[in-house]
Amino acid sequence: MANLCIACAYVVHRKLIETSEYLGDMTNSQHSPTAIAPRRLTRADGSPVRVVVVDDEDSLSDLLSMALRYEGWDVRLAADGQKALSTIREFRPDVVVLDIMLPDIDGLTVLSRLRADGIQVPILFLTAKDSVDDRVAGLTVGGDDYVTKPFSLEELVARLRALIRRSSLTLSTVEESVVEVGDLSLDEESYEVRRGGTLIELTATEFELLRFLMRNPRRVLSKAQILDRVWSYDFGGRSSVVEIYISYLRKKVDSLGPAMIHTVRGFGYVLKPAE
Repeated sequence: MANLCIACAYVVHRKLIETSEYLGDMTNSQHSPTAIAPRRLTRADGSPVRVVVVDDEDSLSDLLSMALRYEGWDVRLAADGQKALSTIREFRPDVVVLDIMLPDIDGLTVLSRLRADGIQVPILFLTAKDSVDDRVAGLTVGGDDYVTKPFSLEELVARLRALIRRSSLTLSTVEESVVEVGDLSLDEESYEVRRGGTLIELTATEFELLRFLMRNPRRVLSKAQILDRVWSYDFGGRSSVVEIYISYLRKKVDSLGPAMIHTVRGFGYVLKPAE
């Protein structure tokens, strides 16, 4: 019950932040995107970050799963070391939360075997132990960070975000910061969008929607996919919010040249270079 309350409090906190952003955007106000909460991380292709949580406490695993899925991430769970190894090898996550004390083989052994296989996924150790020896042992075998129980969900998520950003799969590397489709470019570092050299002012949500479209050029994206990726919850099933923001983007992007954002009736929306 305590863990459920913690999870609910975390979700409410996050939803308040995102709802305030949504209400601000609905007025189509022009505000600086650097003033909002940290943007949601994705893989380079726009798909959700993949996380494996390894812990034999079901209540704790459920708590972490709820928090990380609310971040928009794809989460897999494992309750022992052997299951962790098979899940990580098959799922190929971007980051792993790994408890040191497991019922079969310990987390240190799990990590040693992963590194021996050449799997360099970032690892955040999670344990009830708080001794210097445990910290040193975890980092010595190739761990990347260490959090002790009890912990703050906000802190744990922040540490995971930092690990992902430092990994080779993040979107924040200089080489991958600029996305281009035709004469449309989007810079994920400076939050600048230009078409044919003309700067386009976007709200935070418009920026996230355009980024998702541009990360998937020529791919038809359904309203459900867009809701899940951009908003991470469906506003009670009101898919009309997607139509509203697509219209906002069209007024700003398509007004500068031939249409790039197209409706595929019965399926969704697609962005492609103007012909």
